[in-house]
Amino acid sequence: MLAIVEAARRTLPIEVRAVLSDRPAAPGLARAHVLGIAAAALPPDDYPDRAAHDVALAARIEGYAPRLVVLAGYLRILSPAFVAQFAGRLINIHPSLLPRFRGLHTHRRALEAGATEHGATVHFVVEELDAGLLIARVRVPVRPGDSVASLAARVLAREHVLYPTVLGWFASGRLQWRDGAAWLDGRRLAEPVELKDDDGSR
Repeated sequence: MLAIVEAARRTLPIEVRAVLSDRPAAPGLARAHVLGIAAAALPPDDYPDRAAHDVALAARIEGYAPRLVVLAGYLRILSPAFVAQFAGRLINIHPSLLPRFRGLHTHRRALEAGATEHGATVHFVVEELDAGLLIARVRVPVRPGDSVASLAARVLAREHVLYPTVLGWFASGRLQWRDGAAWLDGRRLAEPVELKDDDGSR
């Protein structure tokens, strides 16, 4: 979240209107307050079920009239109704080279599987977990002796380039959701764009 806010204040043509979390103690909320960004928590325990929580969350989000809803460290599975409401303007980053290692503990699983490379992928969110329309990704080599922590740190550093880059594409109109597909520069993406070890420009 902070990487996105910092990029927005430096170069990205976007406005971060609010930061929302399901956890009142999430550090991002306190940091958003300090930065003068609207921030709030909607704890799931305050609602009778997941559907009611997601209805409240969607209503709060719509109050900010966003062009794009950006998931950054939000680990709850969103309901089908929520995903449908924001279809085409709901985006997520996942710490793996999707479709490999969907779900949690991706770095540990990559090491246990003996993967030689790992990374992160940005995708439009659909109902199925981590199965959305792939937009772009970065690859990170798995080094001999890597731990979960060392691998995660290298992936996170590249995520901080990848995610703002994709958000910039969307803000400038280069990236679109059209006819149930991701399009970049007027071309339907059959494969995610591969960002290299540069500034993320394309």
